[in-house]
Amino acid sequence: MAMGRFAGALVCLTILIVACADPAQKGGDPPQTGEDPVGTPWQLESGTVDGNDLTLVDDHPITLTISDNGVSGTAACNGYFGTASISGAEVSFSGLGATEMACSPEQVMELERIYLEALPRVRGFSSTAERLTLTGEGVDLIYQALPPVPTSELTGTVWVLESLTDGDSVSSVGGDRATLELYTDGSMLGSTGCRGLHGRYAVTGAEVTMPEMAAEGECPPELFEQDSHVVSVLGDGFRAMIEEDLLTVTSPGGLGLVYRADS
Repeated sequence: MAMGRFAGALVCLTILIVACADPAQKGGDPPQTGEDPVGTPWQLESGTVDGNDLTLVDDHPITLTISDNGVSGTAACNGYFGTASISGAEVSFSGLGATEMACSPEQVMELERIYLEALPRVRGFSSTAERLTLTGEGVDLIYQALPPVPTSELTGTVWVLESLTDGDSVSSVGGDRATLELYTDGSMLGSTGCRGLHGRYAVTGAEVTMPEMAAEGECPPELFEQDSHVVSVLGDGFRAMIEEDLLTVTSPGGLGLVYRADS
């Protein structure tokens, strides 16, 4: 009788131990910490590498977007891309490559170098809908979520260029009517005020890029600077913000264009 009660207690104790065991001890991936970071465009807000704070540069943002098996973004100057692997709360980046454009001031290129060398050292993450933290040995990177590209508002409208911006500086537009038109099939048309533009666009993270863009025509000397400004902003990739009938596009280098919807 006593033996039966003891055996029953042992069975109950065994069941209790199994039920309370740490899931990590039973195999499988470690639990993911917070929200899924995949698909959200992020911008670096702060960070430390080997105990030193990263000095971010205005108008030269660092961005990151993780897809199911890849990572891409802007590293202060150049676009970068590579492979991403996520398992539970662990993440790693490998095979990183980047474009080879030079930017000024010198701090931009130094920031880019440090960031691209730090990213492969990342091993873990935690995230909410608004924040993403990447961590590794000697690496702590904190990002904020960026608003998505307003694609449905951006496409199907003829946008007429009203002004050129460079930081806080604003200048007027000359020449013929300069426009930008983006279509749902990925094609684009436009003009700089003296040359016609055509090509294709793509939405990458929080940016619109122009993987294919060609300009046709000639510009008089007085419109050289305007033409170069428009082509640079659109060709470098840009962020888009729409408020009522105004479209503001800004490139990573701080140059911008302000368009108004054609009425």
